[in-house]
Amino acid sequence: MDSPEIDEAMAALRAMLVPGTRTVLGIAGAPGSGKSTFAEWIRQQFEPGQAVVVPMDGFHLGNTIIDGTPLRQRKGAIDTFDAGGYLSLLRRLVRRDEPVVYAPEFRRTLDEPVAASIAVPADVPLVITEGNYLLAEQEPWKDIRAQLDEVWFVDTPPELRLNRLVARHVSFGMDQAAAKAWALGPDEANAVFIEATRPAADRIIPWD
Repeated sequence: MDSPEIDEAMAALRAMLVPGTRTVLGIAGAPGSGKSTFAEWIRQQFEPGQAVVVPMDGFHLGNTIIDGTPLRQRKGAIDTFDAGGYLSLLRRLVRRDEPVVYAPEFRRTLDEPVAASIAVPADVPLVITEGNYLLAEQEPWKDIRAQLDEVWFVDTPPELRLNRLVARHVSFGMDQAAAKAWALGPDEANAVFIEATRPAADRIIPWD
């Protein structure tokens, strides 16, 4: 990707990587902003074994927990995640005192998190974690932010973000009308909340 902001951010990130230590970088942004794509792009800028992506989405509450509750119609909101579990994982990744830490991954084809799907060996110097609420101020999210060396906020044009969300929902089984309703409803409510956390980011990254 070619932009002055990204070039500057990547140069600063490389300067942060000190042999024998670990850097944990957070990538925040609204639904559909391209966080996952950007996090993976960053990983690919490093040699194999030097960086791992650990998404916050692995801590979605399982459908057996939210089905039949009001949370089901707000899946993706801040209270539909196991924030305590995510915080515990980040603390383990920061301590780096285990040979390997295994992180969960959210599988969109299942619409469920799958445990122990991502291996993070102790010698990996860069962990990239991406998610919606990395800059939220309430507990325990404030403690989650404290585990991260920096958090970058992905800034994407709203129309592009909405189109991506609708296309994503359709690709995983919603019809067009339902996909648009969800993108303009629960997704947009979450986006408004997330945008309010943007001033706390270390960097704003234009991404489209």
